[in-house]
Amino acid sequence: MAASSFSAADFAAIDSQLAATDQLLERNYPGDDGTRQPVHTVYVPADRFTPSLSAEWGAQAITTAEAHGGLEKLGTLLGQEPELAAAVATRVAAKLNREPIEDLRLDFEDGYGDRGDEAEDVAAVAAAQAVSEAVSAGSAPPFIGIRFKCFEAPTRARGLKTLDLFVSTLASAGDLPEGLILTLPKVTTVAQVQAMDFAVSRLEEIHSLPAGRLRFEVQVETPQLILGPEGTSPVAQLPHAVPGRISALHYGTYDYSASLQISAEYQSMEHPVADFAKEVMQLAVAGTGIRLSDGSTNIIPVGDNVENAWKLHGRLVRRSLERGYYQGWDLHAAQLPSRFAATYAFYREGLSAAAARLRNYVERTEGGVMDEPATARALAAFVLRGVQCGAVGSEEVLALAGVELPRLTALAHPRLAHTTSK
Repeated sequence: MAASSFSAADFAAIDSQLAATDQLLERNYPGDDGTRQPVHTVYVPADRFTPSLSAEWGAQAITTAEAHGGLEKLGTLLGQEPELAAAVATRVAAKLNREPIEDLRLDFEDGYGDRGDEAEDVAAVAAAQAVSEAVSAGSAPPFIGIRFKCFEAPTRARGLKTLDLFVSTLASAGDLPEGLILTLPKVTTVAQVQAMDFAVSRLEEIHSLPAGRLRFEVQVETPQLILGPEGTSPVAQLPHAVPGRISALHYGTYDYSASLQISAEYQSMEHPVADFAKEVMQLAVAGTGIRLSDGSTNIIPVGDNVENAWKLHGRLVRRSLERGYYQGWDLHAAQLPSRFAATYAFYREGLSAAAARLRNYVERTEGGVMDEPATARALAAFVLRGVQCGAVGSEEVLALAGVELPRLTALAHPRLAHTTSK
């Protein structure tokens, strides 16, 4: 081995200089943990949830699709070629029967309103009991939780009480649901997120839960979170103010747009103000492991507007996916067919090329594209997301890319694989 010009003391001095950087990268930028991310979040008023709700939404979605020519016709409405539309339709039909809702939020905020403290106390306990029943029966979506009222002064105590009653009732029934998610809405400052961190830490202590068990989502619905009074970006500070506690940032289409005086007719997920906010969010959480969700469209596929609404929804879903937003909100059962049809088409259309490039990378085969490790991770992550949501099968990936699911996961998340192997 050739001698180094640097002495041991030189290396030690550089290590010392970079110790804080090493700690920052290790603690604050762990990367994605490789677990499944839902493709959507469904919001329903908290008092309307029953253990059968997911199946009922699936049945309504299928009925709507059949009434308008079937899922293959929906695929063609969304611009899919006949062969792709047929393959997507088969998988969407199975999805709507098996798991029509991936992530469900029982809403105690805008979808519930102010019904008085006594009524909301009762509803919070009842919601937790219904969730426990659904989980025990196997009818709950894999991800489920509540959105409570925000931490602004008028609603803070009410939001905290609902959070407490819901979590405490779940904890008293036994283990918390594995996919439990809590959503903090209308955040304007870092301090509100730090207060939420304190609140869930206290609940963990009170119920003898492991530290960090109660993670939460932050809804980005106010311009103050994108650009603060000092000219800085508070949303970029969130991952570092409460490391490891935030699971996702969710963009709120209509509250955010209204705050910027965008008239109702032009409020949309694709308005320039929305794109700017979401690009800032994307930069803020890059490498932190915090996930992103786009917002919703309030153009619902009902009445005479079903096909036009499907085309709009499908286009917006596809647009989000192309921009690296792999999740969004759905507000009605009739949006499920277009959500899954657009999502599945996205992954199936890209599968062949991504798998071929991934095979070339793994087998060190020279092709028309020379991919670097970072691109290989992105290719593997794309294919893995397709498998996790049901758009493609692991057997297809094996045939096309020559890798099995564990290897695919390791390619997509090498740091996770390295940590696990220690």
